[in-house]
Parts: sequence; C-alpha cells; structure tokens
Amino acid sequence: MQAISQPRTLEALVAGEADPERLLALVHRRVRAEPARLRAALSGRVGKSHRFLLRLHLGQYDALAKALEEIDAEVERGLDPFRDAVRLLRTIPGIGNLAARAIVAEIGTDMGRFPTAAHLVSWAGLCPRNDESAGKRRSTRLRKGAPWLKTALVQCAWAASRRRDGYLRAQFQRLRQRRGPKKAVCAVAASMLTAIWHILRDGTVYQDLGADHFHKRSPEQQAHHLARQIAKLGFTCSITPTPGVVSA
Repeated sequence: MQAISQPRTLEALVAGEADPERLLALVHRRVRAEPARLRAALSGRVGKSHRFLLRLHLGQYDALAKALEEIDAEVERGLDPFRDAVRLLRTIPGIGNLAARAIVAEIGTDMGRFPTAAHLVSWAGLCPRNDESAGKRRSTRLRKGAPWLKTALVQCAWAASRRRDGYLRAQFQRLRQRRGPKKAVCAVAASMLTAIWHILRDGTVYQDLGADHFHKRSPEQQAHHLARQIAKLGFTCSITPTPGVVSA
C-alpha cells in the first residue's frame, strides 16, 4: 500500500504503465518495504475503470494540495504581527515552528489576561482538578481546558523529554520514577507553559536551568531525598549532619 500511494506511481498507472519494474523505479526511496513485496504490490490488472477512478482521486489530491498552499500563504501573511512571539517560543526545547504558531494562536501574545502563569496553566487544563472530600484528594486527573493547546503542549513536552542536557528532560526523568511517564510529561508541559507566560510577558528568550538543576539543591535537601529513596527499598536511616562539613 505504501508503494501505490506514491503520486508518481499513481500518475504512471493512470498513463497506462503496467510494467512492475518501471513502476518500482518511481517508488520513493523512503518506502521501507522490501523490493520483492513492492514488486508484488505493483503487479496486477489495472483496467480502464481503475484508471478513470485513479484520475479522479489524483484530481482531488491536486485540488486539496493547492487549497493547502493557499491556506499556508494566507496564514503566512497574517503572521506578521506575531513573528517575534513565534521566534521567542521556538527557543524552548521541543517547540518547533508549527507548534509555536499554534500556541500563539491559542493564547495570543498579551499575557495581561492572565494575572500569573498559574492562571494560564489552569486555563489550559494542565493542573489537577480540585476534587477533594473530607480533606482527601479523590482524583489527580487533569481538569478540562483548552483541548488544542493542551494537546500541542503535551506533544512538545514529549519532544523536549528526549532532548539531552536540558532542564525539561531532567524534570521528566525525575518525575517519571514517582508518577509515571504520562503524569511526568503533563508536568513538563505545565512547566513549558509557565515559561511561555514569562517569555511572552517579558519578551525574552528561554533560559534553560540546565540538566543539573535538581542536583544544585542544598546538602540537606539532597540527603532527605536520598533517605526517602532508601525508605522505599525497605530500609531505615537517620540523617545527622557532620560538624564543619554541612553548612547550616
């Protein structure tokens, strides 16, 4: 199916070409199927009615491609007031050109509508909903928010989590151990949106805190973190500062 979905191959079939070897030469080099399977897929009987239908489908394909080009051109013309914002958002790891445009289209560039970054994160639905009873939280599922924005940010967060030597990847790896990958990536998406709020408000580029950010905590914090990890393994330990070694 990959082979016969190539436009050049379809155009050759419509033109009357039936030789599998010639059709095989038109298949895009990125198609990963083995030549024998491609040759078998391109061998068959293509009649006049088939070519007629293929010609109609190719016409629809060309019309849709032209419409997409016109839409892209119109979007490009309307992007002028927002180019700086898109450029700034692209400095965040995981956010490409298309994602930056989608984010700006969803939230705009005036962050005055959101008093704090937390308000924007809440509006986007990237924070847990308030579901408590008798002082106990019954659910930690994300609340409903802007579906397009949330989806775009989560996709960007997955991309950022695969970037090496960055704060967002370090945050993802740290949270995944305790909360699982899905909740961890949502937390990364919330961090990215927080950074977006500051970037658009201040007009500055993204400043990465670095992959070692979580290791820069005070010795006491690191010790308590390690103690919790030891407790999860079924052991107990006590923390006693060594005089002259750990600063107060």
